[in-house]
Amino acid sequence: MRDRSQFPCFSDSEIAARHKSVAALMDQANVDALLVYGAGRFASEIYWLTDWPGGREAYVLFNAKAPPTLLVQLYNHVPMASVLSVVCDVRWAGANTGDSVCNLLRERVFDKDRIGLVGSIPHIQYQKLRDRFPQAQFVEMGGKFRMLRTIKSQAEIERIRFASKLTDQSMQALAEGMKPGMREDELPALIEPAYLKAGGYAGIHFMTSMPMRDPHFPVPSQYQSSRRLERGDCLITEISGSYWGYSGQIHRTYSVGEGPTPEWKKLHDAAVELFEILSSVIKDGTSVREAEEAAEIIHRRGYSIYDDLIHGANQYPPIFQTRTTARHEEGEIIFRENMVIVIQPNVITKDEMMGLQFGETLVVRKNDCESLNSFPREWIVCGS
Repeated sequence: MRDRSQFPCFSDSEIAARHKSVAALMDQANVDALLVYGAGRFASEIYWLTDWPGGREAYVLFNAKAPPTLLVQLYNHVPMASVLSVVCDVRWAGANTGDSVCNLLRERVFDKDRIGLVGSIPHIQYQKLRDRFPQAQFVEMGGKFRMLRTIKSQAEIERIRFASKLTDQSMQALAEGMKPGMREDELPALIEPAYLKAGGYAGIHFMTSMPMRDPHFPVPSQYQSSRRLERGDCLITEISGSYWGYSGQIHRTYSVGEGPTPEWKKLHDAAVELFEILSSVIKDGTSVREAEEAAEIIHRRGYSIYDDLIHGANQYPPIFQTRTTARHEEGEIIFRENMVIVIQPNVITKDEMMGLQFGETLVVRKNDCESLNSFPREWIVCGS
């Protein structure tokens, strides 16, 4: 018989603390209920609230009248959800998920209640809610919910630490296995066994290979080509290993048969310099504006960046670039102790023909940042 103890589950006290923080958020927003939507495997908010990794789509409803309820779609996902979910009221979402959500709300809320919404609810389902509850006030709370989750518990940090360990192992496997003549799209087969053998799974493996003496692409690519590696190539990477809803992330550059050319070494040195500046500047109380300003050194070195400079673990806030390359405006965010972030300067030449990424996953501490990765902070030469 299957039970929760056979799976990597969070403790009851951990989940209870999360639910308590959600109740406080609801009080702060003055909402009578909170409806949370998620879709896909390891749907983040659903998983965080229930300890069930999710399936095609699901809802969780919180309100004061009764314990929370989990609606699960598809029908054959209900048995596994019933094993893993700490929310005991697990129901099939029915032949029509929108109808089932409306029926559940009819059980629990009054027509004039304020209902908080979290997640990318499909338009048809949202419209059905509006039609069935014309006097209710629906309040968007996704941003506040995401900010609530930026501060990680110790259990979450340990989960990310393990995912980062798997990511390091995948990087080592790439270093040992990459050879001239391999196709670029064969490389994921070197990376993924490190995760699969430990019960994890691949998050992302973005990689681009190119001749160092003929660069032509500034970022690690989301899709690998059939191009065959040759001596004198470099491989720029952005790799994430995942374990039960939490990911590590690391960025290193490899080359085949020889070390970096002077131009690539200069670019790599600039990326390392910026990473080290940011990891020393950021601590509890540092503002995003301060980090942006510190990052301006990359422009003084004659380079720019392409990807986000920093993002929270699993793509949570804060997400920003340098002051010069800012692509959006948002309110000031202060780094706090136990935020988990990825510092990942993707330093590029201004013509955008040459670029690499250097970085890893860190925990913000009182006076500094603690790295969760142990893979060497260096350029890696393979196949020599």
